[in-house]
Amino acid sequence: MIRKLLDGLYTAAGVLAALCLIIILALIVIQMIARWTGEVFPGAPDYAGYAMAAASFLAFANALSKGSHIRVSILLNAVGERARFWLEVWCFAVGTAVAWYMSYFIYRMLGFAIKFNDVSQGQDATPLWIPQTPMLIGAVILAIALTDNLISLFMTGKHRIIRDVTDTQAE
Repeated sequence: MIRKLLDGLYTAAGVLAALCLIIILALIVIQMIARWTGEVFPGAPDYAGYAMAAASFLAFANALSKGSHIRVSILLNAVGERARFWLEVWCFAVGTAVAWYMSYFIYRMLGFAIKFNDVSQGQDATPLWIPQTPMLIGAVILAIALTDNLISLFMTGKHRIIRDVTDTQAE
């Protein structure tokens, strides 16, 4: 049941990231139409930037579980099973620590934005906690995904990343 919940979480984050990309497309089209008609759409580039940040962070965990992150496997393919296991443990441990560290500091940044009513410097004057919230959610989901893979590696000897076709051709 936990496995289904986690996989669903990663997929939902990927779907939200895709929706953010659609929002970027819509914003660009609306801004083009506004320019052609002589109207002004203040803040459109800022909103597109916020959606791009949200799309990036929300897509991290889904991309990890699908094997879409760049992974240098030359060393992993060159060593034996035991060394490979410990190299993967080291990589997932460092990745997990960095992801939780990043999540913590995004959380703090979000807290300061709320505390000081920080707004963007563009024409839109958007409260910064709005675009920072999807960043925090995406960072936490990535940290959960890395922790999930690290625990899976210890429990089963294998991580949960689906290997890319180009990665498997090296073996």
